[in-house]
Amino acid sequence: MIELITKRNRRSKGSLLLCILCFLCFSCRNGMVCNQYQSIEGMSWDKDREYHFTCLIDDTTALYTITFEVRNNNFYPYQNLWIFYTEKSPGGLYVKRDTVECMLADEFGKWQGKGISLFQSGFAIRTRYTFAEKGSYTFSFRQGMRSDTLKGIRDIGLRIEKVRR
Repeated sequence: MIELITKRNRRSKGSLLLCILCFLCFSCRNGMVCNQYQSIEGMSWDKDREYHFTCLIDDTTALYTITFEVRNNNFYPYQNLWIFYTEKSPGGLYVKRDTVECMLADEFGKWQGKGISLFQSGFAIRTRYTFAEKGSYTFSFRQGMRSDTLKGIRDIGLRIEKVRR
């Protein structure tokens, strides 16, 4: 009887160790290259205020997804958020400039992001994208709404991930 319990304990410990090892292996391969946030001063985003993010890209053969992140609260007065997006290469050349609409709420006013009183949403700006050269890329975002000041936006962020092939 004691021998049977000892064998079970060994199997349990072995299974637990295997699970932990698998978790560590897969969590290290998630492909995250850049994940940065900046707080919006006073939770009020002025029309002329531009936020910059710099990320180091060291693999030009990989495919990437570039995602704009936003955290808003219930005081944000609109259903959507228009942003002006700019990407600069390591040499300082403009690679892309674009206008992106981010739908934060559905037609009934229900927030689309995850959360209860603070909602986090992500919007893919580029998918299956390759960078032309290695180095530090700078991404900048400005709000493009008609209001001079946007209340209710707490943070914005940039996430760059390698796409699994």
